[in-house]
Amino acid sequence: MGLKVYINGEYFEKNEAKVSVFDHGLLYGDGVFEGIRSYARLIFKLKEHIDRLYESSHGIMLNIPLSKEDMIKAVVETLKLNQLDNAYIRLIVTRGIGDLGLDPRKCKSASIIIITDNIKLYPEKMYKEGLSIITVPTPRNIPEALNPQIKSLNYLNNILAKIEALNCGYEEALMFTAHGYVAECTGDNIFIIKDNNLITPPAYLGILKGITRACVMDIAKKIGMTVKEEVITRHNIFTASECFLTGTAAEIIPVVRVDKRIIGDGKPGKIILNLMKEFKKLTKTDGVKY
Repeated sequence: MGLKVYINGEYFEKNEAKVSVFDHGLLYGDGVFEGIRSYARLIFKLKEHIDRLYESSHGIMLNIPLSKEDMIKAVVETLKLNQLDNAYIRLIVTRGIGDLGLDPRKCKSASIIIITDNIKLYPEKMYKEGLSIITVPTPRNIPEALNPQIKSLNYLNNILAKIEALNCGYEEALMFTAHGYVAECTGDNIFIIKDNNLITPPAYLGILKGITRACVMDIAKKIGMTVKEEVITRHNIFTASECFLTGTAAEIIPVVRVDKRIIGDGKPGKIILNLMKEFKKLTKTDGVKY
């Protein structure tokens, strides 16, 4: 049986799942989304993802024609239909079908799309040996232009930075703010460890307040670490004892080199490995069963 895709209350085969060329999500990136994971038939942090989706849509004045409860039911039903025990869920809400102009009033109803499939951003080897990343010239969008707490469909800023990394032979790029401070990677938040302090850039610099990011901060506090949200420079990254990235798809992945500078001893550190272990435990308990 092929994968089914949910579009506005109906299910379509993967190769038959289509949107209109006049959909403003396609034409202008006018919409919002969430990436969600399920583990052993438990949808991890589903409520938090749904809450963020509705906050994002409210921020761009996009009315979602389903209640949060009905949206959760639709996600659960889609996973059940596709018989996926472990999955990546892409939940998308676009402005809907309009015309070739920008005016959102021409879009009479939002479109809801739920895709459930598998995802693997990085090979298993990188989780064991660590990832090498590179800093790139493309800065993170300033939050005054497009607030990063709005998880919008327009990811061109991130894609341009990703292209720069790939052109240099790296899988991931570290982006800076317009003032030269560390922001985040193209799809993940970044953390460093120094003297038992877990440090990550503050949200006001223009980063997404990732759900995995919040999980890791909670775990770190529980195991006795001091957690700080403060401005980080490139030099702080280079001289950290450990470094790692977090994201829904990536989970927690160690970083062992940045701009060819070795971080710590060049191997995933003990604290990171412990955080990864504790995070795995959390994915088995915190979410919605289906």
